[in-house]
Amino acid sequence: MIVAIGTKNPAKVHAVQDTLIRERLTFVPVKIDSGVADQPFSDEETLAGAKNRAEGALVITNATLAFGLEGGVQETKSGLMLCNWGVLAHQDGGKWYAGGAKLPLPDLVVKRLYAGEELADIMASLTGQADIRKKEGAMGIYTAGWVTRKALFSHLVKLLYGQFIASRGDVQH
Repeated sequence: MIVAIGTKNPAKVHAVQDTLIRERLTFVPVKIDSGVADQPFSDEETLAGAKNRAEGALVITNATLAFGLEGGVQETKSGLMLCNWGVLAHQDGGKWYAGGAKLPLPDLVVKRLYAGEELADIMASLTGQADIRKKEGAMGIYTAGWVTRKALFSHLVKLLYGQFIASRGDVQH
């Protein structure tokens, strides 16, 4: 089965490939615009970006399934939190959705986000590491490497693919 991945970001691509390595799948990463702001500022916007990536990847490939994964931030009563969302789309029109862990961001980062900077740029300036979104991400930095960006997206892949498998089996709904 051909599975498209609606990005070429290594953290997201490797999350899908490494998580599903035991499945008999052929992966096709493709560059897809999320259709949302470079810095999504809500669960809804982040989820929309994931959905756009999954649907877009299906359109330009001959895949049976397509993953769309997106990271963003979400305002809560406890502060601005990292968020991440995923969508798995099937060529027959089926879609599965999953959201991941949330983690509060430090005040310095929050102020810069509200000033219009993108999280990846802020993290690069704070850490001196270019392309941190392709590596451990802010999640990896703020958990001392215990949970990386790839691990977050891997969790979403498991949630999404598990729903897909369950929908095709004898699982009671």
